[in-house]
Amino acid sequence: MNHFDTTIQIFLTHMTFGPLMNHAIRVIAGLYTFKGFVLVPVLCWLWFQPGPNRERQRELVVATIASGLVALAIGRLLAQVLPFRVRPIYNPDLHLQFPSAGLRAATLQAWSSFPSDHAMLWMAIATGIFIIARRAGVFALLYSAVFICLPRAYLGFHYPTDLIAGAAIGIAIAWLLTRDAVRSRFAPQVLEMIRRFPAPAYTLAFLLCFELITQFDELLTLAQSATHTM
Repeated sequence: MNHFDTTIQIFLTHMTFGPLMNHAIRVIAGLYTFKGFVLVPVLCWLWFQPGPNRERQRELVVATIASGLVALAIGRLLAQVLPFRVRPIYNPDLHLQFPSAGLRAATLQAWSSFPSDHAMLWMAIATGIFIIARRAGVFALLYSAVFICLPRAYLGFHYPTDLIAGAAIGIAIAWLLTRDAVRSRFAPQVLEMIRRFPAPAYTLAFLLCFELITQFDELLTLAQSATHTM
């Protein structure tokens, strides 16, 4: 672990919040309620918000959701192809004591720490929100940093550089896909399909938002179960 990571992890592990606060942090880090169920509804609000620039705003919402999907896919791909990095909580060489997490421990232990797919996904979504609406975007970015990224470093799920790199990649993806030259290649076509087929389109949008909130975890679990039984 580099000096930057070492300094921050030692500082975090020496912070004493007490059992009640540690439990609260574990709950925040482990439940979807404190991640996607906060940020995705903001996108829904922006989608239905009236205004003179409604068409462009809806294009940006489509591009933001696409950014989240791309960020999550790239994050999990990078975790597979890059050299494996053991998570801080499972690294005995660090000699650090983290608050006991106990949330999806087996999954975390087998999954590379770098980069953080949580940081990539939710910072991409927060960046898209910021591009659409500055005030809501500032809230989204701060929320992602404080309630999604920071607890994962505190609990030892990620090194700080995992989160910083993931956030930087997520922000870059969102910035790229929301540019006019890129967005115009797919967002207007999506809006046209929604206008032509509203019932199936909104049904699919609901399912897609649900899977984005849960980060496709249950589908991955089903796929892994099916693989193990074959």
